[in-house]
Amino acid sequence: MSDPQQHIAEPAYDVADEYRPEPPAPPRAPAWMDGSLRIGIHTSIAGDIVQALDIAHRIGANAVQIFSSSPRMWVRPQGGSRIASADATRFIERRAALGLGPVAIHSNYLINLASPERVLRTRSMQAFHDEIVRAMSLGADFLVIHPGSTKGGDRRSGVGMIAEGLRQAVRGLKFSGSLRILLENTSGQGSCIGAYFQELQAIIEACPGIPLGVCIDIAHLFQFGHDLRTPEGLEAVMQKIEATVGLHQVYLVHANDSKTPLGSKVDRHDHIGKGKIGLEAFERIMVHPLLKGRPFILETPIEKPGDDARNVATLWKLAGFPIKATRKKGSPARRHKSSAKKSGASKPPKKTTARKQRPKGK
Repeated sequence: MSDPQQHIAEPAYDVADEYRPEPPAPPRAPAWMDGSLRIGIHTSIAGDIVQALDIAHRIGANAVQIFSSSPRMWVRPQGGSRIASADATRFIERRAALGLGPVAIHSNYLINLASPERVLRTRSMQAFHDEIVRAMSLGADFLVIHPGSTKGGDRRSGVGMIAEGLRQAVRGLKFSGSLRILLENTSGQGSCIGAYFQELQAIIEACPGIPLGVCIDIAHLFQFGHDLRTPEGLEAVMQKIEATVGLHQVYLVHANDSKTPLGSKVDRHDHIGKGKIGLEAFERIMVHPLLKGRPFILETPIEKPGDDARNVATLWKLAGFPIKATRKKGSPARRHKSSAKKSGASKPPKKTTARKQRPKGK
């Protein structure tokens, strides 16, 4: 007779029988991060935001920077802070069709997260929150912001206020895609934070969990006092960046020449090779091994027809990929008073016809 206990005993638990789902695949790198050289320019969204992509493509750029709203006006809260979903969809689809990337958005110039004025600082945090929302809706890769100015206050306190402002601005948001907020170095004018790399690093360290990085503006480096005109000067700047924020946190380069001299601390952009930095220096910058893989974005002024196309063509030439800067007849450029990657095997876009459009610069 069989033992009844044999029929009621529970089978032994085998951990190998446990269902183990596959770990989620790591996110894919954006299509534009294919190792090719990326040169872009800031274009205007006037009329139609999608048109800005076509402008950049026609003048030979394969990357682009835009404003997502007026850079010198506060956006009205009643419906003005968002981008219509239909427009955002058209923008994303057109960008993919043109193969543009990265797409960077420059935030509103009025935003000052270090302001000692409570109302202005609160408004700045809300405005930057809206900037993030618009950037995500457009599928942007980078959102560039000037850290802020203490208006004569303590710089260390200003760094803390900026970090707190960033933490408040991202509240309730879940970052999607590859969007990263980039702190731009400044020229050192007045009480502006960010001319010292240590300040940028301190802000990043105070904001764990927020995807932050750095955008290096070449003109601002020069205006603050970094002499980029010699090989030794350029190397010194690269090593200083590496020793502070770290080059791994530099995601974007604003390629601008300077109208003002070394150490002027006055932010005025000039055409590549026409300013105080010069062509020779920019040629070294464009092929510098420590900047390999970073996109270059122009914020140069348009003072006569074809300036935008010529600046794009100049960067390609300095990088070793010359293109012809041309413009369709009957398509004049709009005048403006002031201005608003690295090694790779792929060639720049073939279409090089330019047309007007350019936001006011810094």
